[in-house]
Amino acid sequence: MSAEADWAVVTGGVSGIGLGIALALARSGWNVALTYLEEDNKPARVTREIEALGGRAYVRRSDAGIAPDVDAFFDGAAAFFGCAPRLLVNNAGMQTWSPLLDLDEGDWDRVLRTNLKGCFLNTQKAARLMVAAGRGGCIVNIGSGCNKIPFPNLVDYSASKAGIDQFTRSAAMELGPYGIRVNCVAPGAIDVERTRQESPGYSDTWSRITPLRRIGTPQDIANAVLFFCSEQAAFITGQTLGIDGGLFTRPNWPY
Repeated sequence: MSAEADWAVVTGGVSGIGLGIALALARSGWNVALTYLEEDNKPARVTREIEALGGRAYVRRSDAGIAPDVDAFFDGAAAFFGCAPRLLVNNAGMQTWSPLLDLDEGDWDRVLRTNLKGCFLNTQKAARLMVAAGRGGCIVNIGSGCNKIPFPNLVDYSASKAGIDQFTRSAAMELGPYGIRVNCVAPGAIDVERTRQESPGYSDTWSRITPLRRIGTPQDIANAVLFFCSEQAAFITGQTLGIDGGLFTRPNWPY
């Protein structure tokens, strides 16, 4: 898929993995529309970074799990760029740490609304615009290693990401006839500000049990997104690609 004059959406795109994806897309010639929710000090800086790379940027506060926010964001971005998007990256997400027996219902609702409902709402809106434009498109959902491996104390997050895995396949089947491909990238342990704050020893801890003996970077995830939206992946849809250094392929072997 040519990126010339095309624009991509990255939800949750002003920090962490989302920012890495947005900047990689801009370096590859894409214009980029980004959503954010809480990082009010970052959108202006990210806009300048994308423009410095030669791209145009549209940045707007939008809650991924609230339909009026999603509609307003896409309508504004489509008016700004003058056409439908060619790429959507469903990256916006959140997690709460809690044992199942102590998990607050409100936290469950917020995580499922943001991660899973947000993936649905943004996919539906983007796909409707893509179908109306008649040019096809590409959707990449950001999953997790817990697409297939349950994480302790992350029951709401694990449920949401497993749902994204199945949603990817269902959406791929329905949108394929319109020339829209839908795939999922499932990161392993990734070095971003959030993971460093959660655990000062995060890199060492996860590197020891990752077969490639390092943790991933946002660029590792961005590389997979760039592949999925390229012509090299023109016959790939409904797939989940683990970007985890072999972490979630490794069995819990007793000796």
